[in-house]
Amino acid sequence: MSNTPHLGPVPQRITVDAELVRRLVAHQFPRWAHLPVAPVADGGWDNWTFHLGPGMSVRLPSAAEYALAVDKEHRWLPELAPRLPLPIPVPLAKGEPGEGYPYPWSVYSWLDGEPASADRIADPVRFAIDLAEFLVALQRIDPTGGPLPGQHNWYRGGTLRTYHRDVQRALAALDGHVDVGLAREIWTDALDASWDGTQTWFHGDVAQGNLLLDDGKLAAVIDFGTCGVGDPACDMAIAWTLLTTEGRQAFRERLAVDEGTWARGRGWAVWKTLAACARTVGQSDEPAAVALRVLGVIFDEYVADGRRRQYQP
Repeated sequence: MSNTPHLGPVPQRITVDAELVRRLVAHQFPRWAHLPVAPVADGGWDNWTFHLGPGMSVRLPSAAEYALAVDKEHRWLPELAPRLPLPIPVPLAKGEPGEGYPYPWSVYSWLDGEPASADRIADPVRFAIDLAEFLVALQRIDPTGGPLPGQHNWYRGGTLRTYHRDVQRALAALDGHVDVGLAREIWTDALDASWDGTQTWFHGDVAQGNLLLDDGKLAAVIDFGTCGVGDPACDMAIAWTLLTTEGRQAFRERLAVDEGTWARGRGWAVWKTLAACARTVGQSDEPAAVALRVLGVIFDEYVADGRRRQYQP
């Protein structure tokens, strides 16, 4: 594992408020200075997000590491957008550091919709197929020159071994709370699953908050800060974190996912879910319940597939 990239220290986030955004917009884009600015509810972690008038948003990275994605988004999203079957954010303008804010930032067109959740999805199988169609289209786009895994996207599209230390720490924290033996086996299977090296475009964070619904149907995909070119298995994690059993099957069939990619995708889901469980261990609130429920889905699917080897009851 000596050549495995490391994530580095936790980013040191800064705070941004609406008044700072107003000053930045007024100084750098005076044509929009008259438009109201208001924070977006649940606007994300990597970026502070604000409404700008009725049809735009402003996204300001919350730390230096997250700012690495700004140039990438401006370079590639205009090329990806016309080749995809659903709307994605398209940058309208790029801001520069100023008014005491130290990073580049962006103005985007606003996409309407509400974040996906199991209770909001009208038809779980149709939703899964529509999402798979989007990812099929994304993977078919020529990857030549695209951004390879790196600090700009926390090594999405690269080896899962980058996250091995995180998983081991989570397993230690969860010992006695979940089936650590089964979790470790699933993780080991993911690490051992081979990849043929064929690079494709991937989103990198296909999660509930980045999938927008209109009348219960998938209407847009947002937040491409972790996108890149590499192993697309990271985009499979949503199969366990949101989709139903029937939806997961339809999703896999439409993507024609091989065993290795599916195992690595399950590994990405395990990493994300174990991290969430470790943060909420011992708590009785909704985030803890959701994390444990998703981990149960991963466990059940793995066992139902007949893959469990070492930890038979």
